[in-house]
Amino acid sequence: MVNATHYHTLSVSPSATQADIKRSYRQLVKRFHPDSNRHIGSHEAIAQINAAYEILSDPQTRRSYDRQLGYGQHKPDRQAERGPSPRQRRRGRDADEHLRQWLQRVYQPVNRELCEVLYSLDEQIDDLAADPFDDELMDDFQAYLEQCREALALAHQLFQSMPNPASVAGAAANLYYCLSQLSDGVDELDRFTASYAEHYIHTGQELFRIAHRLRQEAEAGICELGMAIAP
Repeated sequence: MVNATHYHTLSVSPSATQADIKRSYRQLVKRFHPDSNRHIGSHEAIAQINAAYEILSDPQTRRSYDRQLGYGQHKPDRQAERGPSPRQRRRGRDADEHLRQWLQRVYQPVNRELCEVLYSLDEQIDDLAADPFDDELMDDFQAYLEQCREALALAHQLFQSMPNPASVAGAAANLYYCLSQLSDGVDELDRFTASYAEHYIHTGQELFRIAHRLRQEAEAGICELGMAIAP
């Protein structure tokens, strides 16, 4: 069986225009997104679609991908020989500035809020474990959960304040799912404060572990671009 290419994933031909690619991407996301179509929705399918679009939506990365596949090698690229046009250079500068702004105004502050929540849980659990039935310790734990909610609310607000560049679509998706897992994890921990049922603690800790992995994957995606990251 022939290995699927990003063109196969997006159901377009190698000669498709950028508009064709964008249109097909939107249709596939709508079709396979679990929230909009639970019968055929798949996080794995969405991840593959996003990865394909991240490559094919940018003309430069698409050309590099085409060269890897051996597409169009018999046709010299006259525009490439002449160098980028003024319009292409302007678009490139705009894309670089968009990425810089997104990293500064969205990624870095969201990442800080996530780290504040993620790396404080173990200490809070240890403190509460001394005596979960102690009113003062329980009050401290509930105050901690409220702080987590405030941090996550701010992170959500920051995340939605600016659209992410296509070049970091994968990292942005991981950030989104990280936020979602942490919100669910805080809800599970809060249920323990009302019932003292330990399985809520264990479920909350597992959701935090998943969120930790997603944050690391987002960071790795940014690092692959060679961008400096401030925690």
